[in-house]
Amino acid sequence: MNRSRPPARSRNDKVKEQQESYSLIEERYEIIGGVRYDFLSSPKYAHQKMLTNFHLAFHSACSQEGEILLAPMDVHFDENNIVQPDVIYIASERLDMIHDGFIFGVPDLLVEILSESTGRHDKKVKKELYEQFGVKEYWLADPIYRTVDQFVLREGRYELAATLSEGDTLTSPTVPCLAIDLSTIFPENLRQ
Repeated sequence: MNRSRPPARSRNDKVKEQQESYSLIEERYEIIGGVRYDFLSSPKYAHQKMLTNFHLAFHSACSQEGEILLAPMDVHFDENNIVQPDVIYIASERLDMIHDGFIFGVPDLLVEILSESTGRHDKKVKKELYEQFGVKEYWLADPIYRTVDQFVLREGRYELAATLSEGDTLTSPTVPCLAIDLSTIFPENLRQ
């Protein structure tokens, strides 16, 4: 009986992947109320450009006052609620919640940049979760309408403090060092 072996592969042989299989890779997800929510696609250009611009604005104004982190970074509210907000701000005196490589506790301010796949989720499910756990301030940034809804926690409930557009300056009652000219946040071209 003659058993033939498949030809030996050299180190230069590459496995070809198809675009369809790339989009099926489950890498990022959140857990809210014990339910898993998968991220369905990677963010688009406008989302990432805004994320970069928010980081630059936070960093230039407040890097000495606290820690500014960007997604993907797990925030563990508890074992049933683990999220990955786009922008995370934690005041210096509360940095002990960062340990073992993750955040275990409630950040001071969170920002979500809306996208087609996460917009409804960010506006309802995550807003309710952040309110429940006492995140002092929550921003919803919309790249299409070029607005930021600023929610501030008052007496345990979120109050819409302002809806700002690219001609406005966003100031934060939670993070006093912060004043962002929103014209620097929204990309000139959405490049969709």
